[in-house]
Amino acid sequence: MLKGKKIIVGISGGIAAYKAPSLVRLLVKAGAEVQCVATQHALEFVTPLTLETVSQHKVYSDLFSVNNDHTTQHISLKDWGDAMVVAPATANIIGKLASGIADDALSTLLVSFRKPLFLCPAMNTQMMECPAVQRNIKYLEREGVRFIDSPEGELACGTSGKGRMEEPEAIVAQLDRFFQKGALMGKKVLVTAGPTYERIDAVRFIGNYSTGKMGYALAEELAKEGAEVTLVSGPTHLEMSHPGVTLSKVESAQQMYELCTAAFPQCDAAILTAAVADFRPETTSDIKIKKANDTDGMTLNLVQTPDILASLGKMKQEGQCLVGFALETNNEVAHATAKLERKNLDFIVLNSLQDEGAGFGHDTNKVTILHRDGRMLAGFLKTKREVAQDIVKELVNSLPKPE
Repeated sequence: MLKGKKIIVGISGGIAAYKAPSLVRLLVKAGAEVQCVATQHALEFVTPLTLETVSQHKVYSDLFSVNNDHTTQHISLKDWGDAMVVAPATANIIGKLASGIADDALSTLLVSFRKPLFLCPAMNTQMMECPAVQRNIKYLEREGVRFIDSPEGELACGTSGKGRMEEPEAIVAQLDRFFQKGALMGKKVLVTAGPTYERIDAVRFIGNYSTGKMGYALAEELAKEGAEVTLVSGPTHLEMSHPGVTLSKVESAQQMYELCTAAFPQCDAAILTAAVADFRPETTSDIKIKKANDTDGMTLNLVQTPDILASLGKMKQEGQCLVGFALETNNEVAHATAKLERKNLDFIVLNSLQDEGAGFGHDTNKVTILHRDGRMLAGFLKTKREVAQDIVKELVNSLPKPE
């Protein structure tokens, strides 16, 4: 699928720059047209002549070079390319992009680039684990930048760990998959995320610790596969910028129920990750309830909220796929299996709060996927984005195949 594509390869100043000519050669071999943009530090590791030979284009490395076609080449390149990949992406160039700094040829192009962008981090493990670097990576991911993760292995400094640049063959494979038609092209998927807040009075509510990270990651991964996603989110601090996701914000379980039951009949699938409150106060006050001086406490009568997952299970038609989540603290598999059957799900994603690094508030998760036919896929601790990718694969396999 790379045939005829125009790919910009950015190269920043790390030892892994020696892999850049191989990456360019493989892209050209796959049928892509390639232009290279390099920092001055990158050219300490690989020569312009090498990059020009494999790409058949001159290298752009100096904003003010007399050899540039014109002084706004960073603007013309952004219009020329279908996608851009930076390999290696050092901590320095990641930080510049996250901060909007444009002080050389590569960073200036990156700041102006609005098409698919892939970064291939490459640095020492300690640099990769630096809180500032991780903050920059997470920020750019939220803005839609795609990271091709660094595998673990031997590093140039003689140590071993995470931080190696991914191999050129794997980078090309990821770019090729990106340009392929998504597996969910033409499908409509409903996703719920975050907590619900059930009001007690004007300032108090019943809620939980859900951040919504899992649901937002799922919505974005579904959209990357071509799905038209409706994301119904409870109160979170997250933002969604992917054009394939329509975000509706709600507060209460009742509001989420109304949107979901209205949207589900038009959807091919629904994945409900939201941590919906099971109970709400029977009565609420529009003003703050004041503490009485002559009482030791207050009685709060609770009533059940609508069961959104069970309601969609009853509505489900042939050809639709319904996925739920189960957050358990004991007898996890038994409780999740019972929920799977009771609510008419196709598969259920089990979280255990006993697994360190999983559950509310973490950037990682560890899940087990239980299918209706008895299959059980036990995972290990991964980022929530990686878990989302695993769940999307299971959804693709669970949907009816076109005849």
